[in-house]
Amino acid sequence: MGVSRRHPQDSTRINILESWDLQYWSDRWNVPRQQVVDAIRRVGDQVHDVAQALGKM
Repeated sequence: MGVSRRHPQDSTRINILESWDLQYWSDRWNVPRQQVVDAIRRVGDQVHDVAQALGKM
């Protein structure tokens, strides 16, 4: 415990079950975590698809 991860293990997918993963992408795109979750639910967990859904591409 107490291990801080700076980057996701899989840079092509967002793991909705991992709080730190959601926080990483939320911070990177400067959007609320819930917005990332909502985008994942709409378009799936592929980083490229989520980024597009959030207008970050």
